[in-house]
Amino acid sequence: MTERPRRTAWIRRFHTAAQDAPHVVLFPHGGAGATSFHPLSRALKPQVQALVVQYPGRQDRIAEPCVADVGELADRVAEELEPWSGLPLVLFGHSLGSAVAFETAVRLERRGTTVRALFASARRAPSLALEGAPPSLDTDAELLGILKQLGGDSATPIPDDPAFLELVLPAVRNDFHASNHYRAPAGLRLTCPVTGLAGEEDPAVAVSEVEAWAGHTTGPFRLLTFPGGHFYLDDRLERIREEITLAAGRAAC
Repeated sequence: MTERPRRTAWIRRFHTAAQDAPHVVLFPHGGAGATSFHPLSRALKPQVQALVVQYPGRQDRIAEPCVADVGELADRVAEELEPWSGLPLVLFGHSLGSAVAFETAVRLERRGTTVRALFASARRAPSLALEGAPPSLDTDAELLGILKQLGGDSATPIPDDPAFLELVLPAVRNDFHASNHYRAPAGLRLTCPVTGLAGEEDPAVAVSEVEAWAGHTTGPFRLLTFPGGHFYLDDRLERIREEITLAAGRAAC
C-alpha cells in the first residue's frame, strides 16, 4: 500500500480513488488551469487516481510568474512527481499539455520511474516545427481571435469582461509563446507506448502531425481520431475515460 503524498502547489487531486488505484497525470492545455480536467478526474474515479498539473500564473497560482519554456515546466513537474516515483504512471496531455507531458515522461524515464503510457492529444509531434510564421500575439484582439478559432462551437464561450480577460490573457499569451517555440530533437524517444489523439476538424493540428508522434517512442504507437476540432475531447469524455482506464489498468499489473 502506497502512502498518499501531501498536496503540492503543482499537483491537484480533485477526487479520491481507491488506495491502490493506478495513477494518471493530466496536463492541461495552454492558458488553462487544473480545473479544466475536473470532469475527467471525476469520470476516472474510483478506478483511477487522477493527478492534475497546475501551472503557475493562473487560478490559485495567479500571483506567481508564468513559465514560458516547456523544458523548464517539465523539470518542475518531474520534481513534484517524485513522491509518486515508485508507482507506474500514465501521462495524458492536451495541446501544450502534450508537449509538457512528453518532456516530463522523458525525465521520469531517465530517473527510473516507470511510465506505462503517454497520451498526446491535439498536438503536433515534438520534432515538427510550426508551419509558417508564429501567429501574432501582440494585441488582446489578436489573441482572442486565435482562441475563438481554436474553440469553435464546442468550447466554453469566452466572457466579454475586461477584468476577466486581464486575469487570464497573460497566461494564455505565455503558453502560446511556450508552445510555438517548443521543438524537440527527432531522435528523442520514450520507451513506453504512445497514443496520439486528434480532432479530425482541428484548425491548428493536422491528423498527420499527430501521427508523427510514432517517431518519438521505441514502443508501440496508436492513432485515435475523433469528429470535432481542437477541443474534440469535450464531447468524448467517456471514450477518453475508457482509454485511460485501460492503460492505467495495464500499468497496475
